[in-house]
Amino acid sequence: MNIFDEQKIDCHNHVFDPARFAYRDDTAYRPALQEIGTAAQFSHLMDACGVQHALLVGPTSGYRTDNRCMLDAIARGGGRFKGIAVVEHDVSRAELVEMKSAGVVGAAFNPAMDGVDSMKSADALFDTLADLDMFAQIQTVGDQLVALQPLIDRTRTRLLIDHCGRPELAAGVDQPGFQALLRLADNGRTAVKISGLQKFSQLAYPYEDAQVFARELLRVFGPDQCVWGSDWPFLRAPQRMDYAPLLTLVQRLIPDAGARRRVMWTTPRKLFGFAPGAGNED
Repeated sequence: MNIFDEQKIDCHNHVFDPARFAYRDDTAYRPALQEIGTAAQFSHLMDACGVQHALLVGPTSGYRTDNRCMLDAIARGGGRFKGIAVVEHDVSRAELVEMKSAGVVGAAFNPAMDGVDSMKSADALFDTLADLDMFAQIQTVGDQLVALQPLIDRTRTRLLIDHCGRPELAAGVDQPGFQALLRLADNGRTAVKISGLQKFSQLAYPYEDAQVFARELLRVFGPDQCVWGSDWPFLRAPQRMDYAPLLTLVQRLIPDAGARRRVMWTTPRKLFGFAPGAGNED
């Protein structure tokens, strides 16, 4: 079966609607022009490519801890969207409970941009997320995951690792950070996103140099602990990117239709609680 005809869930993407939800004054980066992607525009794209659901990720660019744009998309989506919010580490339990009831399934942590020291005060938030059965989504780069291992070991939070862990290409699959990521497959509470290959590849599409890392993650974690994400609308992309080629890349990475269905549909639907009857699925 062609991947465009298969049921799919996109587990990493953003919505930007500065006309309705102005960017924060203190944001470090303000998406503009083709980087702007509203929930309506994304829905049209999903329809065209046969994507039933999406996990919206609150962006550090533009909005950071202002989650209104994402929450509005979830509320208007008729069950099509869930969300990962960006929150301060001292966010209250009551606020997280309210966000969970609105369709948020976790909180994002971004040491790749903010540095490992930004995680020093995260223990209490990790514990609260665990109590609420929500995810800690973590984006690291290089060997940062090694420094975060003590935090991961002393907490019990469900983890969602962004963009294949963003390894350093030249260091190969044996680099400490990537090996630390592979070991998380055994803790029973970690899923990894097969996404963002363009963020660490040094080649143009189809990112041949980065595929070895994606394939190793698929092998070690297996299709019941892997999900896929597009990273639409491709902020700061080094060259033109389009949605459809990313789907054909998945078909190349996961040629077995049964395994692909688990990564693209069964696993994310189970992890994030997308309800039957929403998103135009069978």
